Amino acid sequence: MLHLASQSPRRRQLLEQIGVEFAVLDVEVVEQRAPDEAPQEYVSRVARDKARAGLIRLGHADDVVVLGADTEVVLDDEVFGKPQDADAAAAMLRRLSGRTHAVVSAIWLVGTAREQCEVCVSQVRFATLDESTIAAYVATGEPFGKAGAYAIQGRGAMLVEHLQGSYSGVMGLPVFETARLLRGFGIAPG
Repeated sequence: MLHLASQSPRRRQLLEQIGVEFAVLDVEVVEQRAPDEAPQEYVSRVARDKARAGLIRLGHADDVVVLGADTEVVLDDEVFGKPQDADAAAAMLRRLSGRTHAVVSAIWLVGTAREQCEVCVSQVRFATLDESTIAAYVATGEPFGKAGAYAIQGRGAMLVEHLQGSYSGVMGLPVFETARLLRGFGIAPG
């Protein structure tokens, strides 16, 4: 049985999209980057920690597989988390304006006998944003709860000038890589 160690509605939607049956687990892990930890290593570690926390919560049953995922926006080696308030969201959007940033998504599948990971890195270029565009977008409330203060699947799509990589990865769960991992664990999407 597959368990998703995430409360993200986007991750649930993407798993449902590929026809995977799963149960949702609520897990809490510390999401803080270590001083010398590279952004990609940080994202992968958090995803692994979520999956392992889910497995521990389920008692390491033999037929259990837990999917943990994390997605972060990275610019100039800085990991942009979720904005705490409107000022933080506007500040993130100003920094992303007119620039290309990486969106790193890591997926870990963890069972009692094995673990496996996929990491997907996409490049997203934002249009140059003026203050009124930033203020209007922040006022929608969409930036809250989103890494980098935007949702590519929502109104945030209007900010994206170019995407190279995985659209679903930017949303929070790269579907191609996830399906490949699931098949490797004997879980057939579709």
